[in-house]
Amino acid sequence: MNINWYPGHMKKTKETIKNSLPLVDIVYEVLDARIPMSSKNPDIDNIIGNKPRLIILNKADLSNEEYNKKWEEFFYSKKIPTVFVNSLNGTGLNQIIKKTNILIKDKMNRLQKKGVKNRPVRAMILGIPNVGKSTLINSLSGKKGAKTGNKPGVTKGNQWIKIKGNLELLDTPGILWPKLEDKDSALNLAFTGAIKDELLDIENLAFQLLERLIKIYPELIKTRYNIELENYSTYEVMEQIARNRGCILKGGEIDFTRASNTIVDDFRKGKIGKITLELP
Repeated sequence: MNINWYPGHMKKTKETIKNSLPLVDIVYEVLDARIPMSSKNPDIDNIIGNKPRLIILNKADLSNEEYNKKWEEFFYSKKIPTVFVNSLNGTGLNQIIKKTNILIKDKMNRLQKKGVKNRPVRAMILGIPNVGKSTLINSLSGKKGAKTGNKPGVTKGNQWIKIKGNLELLDTPGILWPKLEDKDSALNLAFTGAIKDELLDIENLAFQLLERLIKIYPELIKTRYNIELENYSTYEVMEQIARNRGCILKGGEIDFTRASNTIVDDFRKGKIGKITLELP
C-alpha cells in the first residue's frame, strides 16, 4: 500500500514543538490503545529528551481489556508512567491529574521555595493525528476549547487551553514521522484512521483489515455479520458481509466499495467488538 505519509507542514510542526518545550513542565504523549506501538512516533523520544512524560492510552473503550493489562505491564517494566482513558466518557481523566502531580512534584516544590506560588502546571500534549487529542482536551477542560473531528489534521496550530485543577495544556497539531518502513504499522495506522482515507484504497484497506480480524478475532466477525468463516477465503467472507448488509448494485452485482466502508467504519466505532491489533 503506497501512502503519501509525510505532509510538508510536519517539519514545521516538529520545530514548533521543540521551541515550545521549555515552556512546559510535562509532556502528555497520547497513543491509540488499539495500536500502542504503531501510534507511537519514534521521533518524540528524541524531541522531548528528559522532560517528564506521561503516556495516555486513549480510546481504551475500543481496545481489548485483557491486552490493555499486558500493555500496562509492558510500560511499567520500562518505568514509563501510563494511564488508560476513554476521553468520550471521562474514564481515567482523574488519573491523568493525579499522576501529573506526582511526576512534577519536585519541580513545583523547587519553584515554591523560590517564591513562585500557585503557578499553573503546564503540559504539552503530543500525538499522531486522530488519536483523540482534541477530544481528550475538551473532556479535561469541560468545554469545547479544541476543535475535534474524526479525521486527522483537525488541529492546525498550537493553542493554550485552561484545564481544571490548576493545569494548562498546550495543544499541538498531530505529528507524523518522515519514513514509515514497517508494513504492519502502516496498515494499523490506516485501519484506525491516523492516515487520511483520501490517500488510501478503501477496498484494499478493508480486505486487509478483514483478513487480520479473521485471524485474531474470528468469533467477533462471525457474530457481528452473522456469517460462516470455515473454508471461506477472505474475498468470499467479504461477499457474505456485503450480501448480509445489502451492499448490492443494480443487476445483483456486489458493491464492494460500500461493503468496505461498512467494515472499516464498524471497526473504528467498536461495533465489531473491543479489538487490539498488537501486543507488546
